[in-house]
Amino acid sequence: MSTPLRILRLIASSRGADSESLRLSQQVLDGLAARHSLAVQDIDLNDLPHADSAYAVALASAPGAVQAEAGSTLQRSAELIRQLDDADMLLIATPMHNYTVPSALKAWIDHIVRIHVTFNGTPQGKVGLLRDRPVYVAIASGGLISGEHARQPDFLRPYLQAALATVGLRDLHFFCVEGTARGEPALSEARASAHTAITGFFAPA
Repeated sequence: MSTPLRILRLIASSRGADSESLRLSQQVLDGLAARHSLAVQDIDLNDLPHADSAYAVALASAPGAVQAEAGSTLQRSAELIRQLDDADMLLIATPMHNYTVPSALKAWIDHIVRIHVTFNGTPQGKVGLLRDRPVYVAIASGGLISGEHARQPDFLRPYLQAALATVGLRDLHFFCVEGTARGEPALSEARASAHTAITGFFAPA
């Protein structure tokens, strides 16, 4: 039996089982499961603390100068980085809030984008220290964010591309259910479109 792929799934929506992005992420897992055995670790980001003053002091200090205390945000940051580093693939289930990522996902990004830990600064710019791996992003947006009928900007996808590239993750794939606030039948059509995109992406070559 082959070793299961280790999938780290980040859940950024506060809607629980009713989350559109969570349902979409499950379809991504189904697509992966058709090819591989999976070991999935879920992290609900809504319980994640934001970076505090002690964390900020540590970032501004020389490497190793500040030790993480038990229960501190710095210790939590180290744990989140370890979980990411251990994963073979990253799966992000997120809604779009005000054109970009919700605060829960932003908090996770702030914890894992750490100088001297996940990236180094050089004269040529920031260089990621994590190995690249596939990143799948399942997005739910209330409005339309792509195509000729889009009526709002999309800062979520370019922001995630830039933030994750900082630590070395560049192999990103986006799937989106758009227009969730438009009601039926638009929502059913959006779900079907997203499902088609996912099944097509994971279809055997």
